[in-house]
Amino acid sequence: MPIAYAGRVLAAGAAVVLLLAGCSDDAPSADAGSTPSPSAPAASTGPSSAPIPTPSAPTLTPLPTPSKPWPTPKVTGTPDDDAPLATRIRFAIAKQVQVAAGKAATTKVTCPGIEDADEPGKHELTCTVNYAGKTYRGQLTVDAEQYSATYKFTSQSVAIVKPKVVDAVQRAASGAAKVTCTMDDVTVVKHTAQGIACDVTTVENAVQPYRARISGNGQVLVSKA
Repeated sequence: MPIAYAGRVLAAGAAVVLLLAGCSDDAPSADAGSTPSPSAPAASTGPSSAPIPTPSAPTLTPLPTPSKPWPTPKVTGTPDDDAPLATRIRFAIAKQVQVAAGKAATTKVTCPGIEDADEPGKHELTCTVNYAGKTYRGQLTVDAEQYSATYKFTSQSVAIVKPKVVDAVQRAASGAAKVTCTMDDVTVVKHTAQGIACDVTTVENAVQPYRARISGNGQVLVSKA
């Protein structure tokens, strides 16, 4: 803020003149006893009526627009074709979980009774998935025949990483300078729920609420809240 400086005129010179006049041998003039008229005060202009400028909000730098779709994570550790059925199913579920989440991470699938799922017939099992330390459950159905088997894994919950959600919101919100989502780095959500709350700060420094809903296969559906 600029600092204003004010000047001051010293009256020392005037005091010296009065002192010398008192020591003079000359008779006082006719005007000596008269009192000088005080100077008229400057007219007050009153308070300024000029409007006070309102500081404008700073313009923020826009986030770069993602040029490619969110990458599908590369999941390693594929079992051999002749590996036990239980091993192949557990890996298939773990891979499905990581692809939906958007990042390869340590994933463990536990399905009590799956070791007997290669016996002919229909097997319905409850499985527990642990992805990057986050746990949720799902249902596994195995239709086994003598030389083949089909399976289906379903769950009301899905794990997802934060960068994937932020990326989806950034694509949906034009002029985004910042995206903030209320979630952990890895979050398990129900794909039937309201989704994840996110705030988008625009380049004009305005905040707009958004909602990111996660489908069962990890697709992020973004809309304004």
